Amino acid sequence: MVKNKIIKTNSILLDIRNLLQSARTNVLKQVNNIMVVTYFKIGKRIVEEEQKGNKRAGYGEKLIVELSKKLTKEFGKGFSITNLKQMRTFYIKYKKSQTVFDQFKLSWSHYLKLISIDDEQERKFYEIESEKNNWSVRELQRQFDSALYTRLSLSRNKKKVLELSKKGQLIKEPQDVIKDPYILEFVGLDEKESYSETELETAIINKLEDFLLELGKGFTFVARQQRISFNDKHFYCDLVFYNRILKSFVLIDLKIGELKHQDIGQMQMYVNYYDRNVRLPEENKTIGIILCRDKNEAVVEYTLPENSKNIFTSKYQTVLPNKKQLQKLLQNKK
Repeated sequence: MVKNKIIKTNSILLDIRNLLQSARTNVLKQVNNIMVVTYFKIGKRIVEEEQKGNKRAGYGEKLIVELSKKLTKEFGKGFSITNLKQMRTFYIKYKKSQTVFDQFKLSWSHYLKLISIDDEQERKFYEIESEKNNWSVRELQRQFDSALYTRLSLSRNKKKVLELSKKGQLIKEPQDVIKDPYILEFVGLDEKESYSETELETAIINKLEDFLLELGKGFTFVARQQRISFNDKHFYCDLVFYNRILKSFVLIDLKIGELKHQDIGQMQMYVNYYDRNVRLPEENKTIGIILCRDKNEAVVEYTLPENSKNIFTSKYQTVLPNKKQLQKLLQNKK
């Protein structure tokens, strides 16, 4: 009898804890929304006042300096000259939006990063993806630094690129999840260091959460070194994932050198095996991705069957390139 009472009490406690945590989360979201909207309105007011005095040299700068002094004295920290300028920029970059109260779903820290992105379509993409995927500011910064928008844009036509800025990344076909190159700076392996495929695989597994972020939406980890056997012969696929959106297995093989035609043939064998022996009737065809340090496009073209839609080859880098290197890397793909 006493035991049943304890069980019932624990159940009630769990329910109440969930209610309180949900309430706390909602309160934080509301407070954040109010703060962001308030900063937007402050920015708007500053811009309106600056426009009134636009004939006076340096009026805007003097206005912000004076506001900073008085607001800091009355309300404390948070109203430095830099912060007020950021609020002004925030309004200028988001004033075209229709409904102010409904549009801001991220934290002020997210918007501080977003307003530093000049291209409006790119900025909208990262805003949508941050909200849909619940990215932290660190994750948003990492995706921006690795040029996610640019990498996805290069494999799409103009209509698809415009779609990125309106709806974010939509995954409907296997090629929608592919990036080229993949940036694996989180594994901690130096770009010039000599290492084996096993070491790269282990480094990825040790940083699996980061690798899933780089892979993109809908990926769950299934296995490493998955054995595929034919009679007395055994082969091992480096990494196996499942994409819940595409409802497909995704097989990944790692190659530390230049891609060879045998590597593509081996991946074709892995994909065929999974399609015939592992996937269920209601699941879609298996996807194969070969990550290599370097590749010859002609080798890929002539090794893969024509109109192949399920096997892909992508380069990877283990060091995040600087801006110049990244621009060169992406220009070479155009």
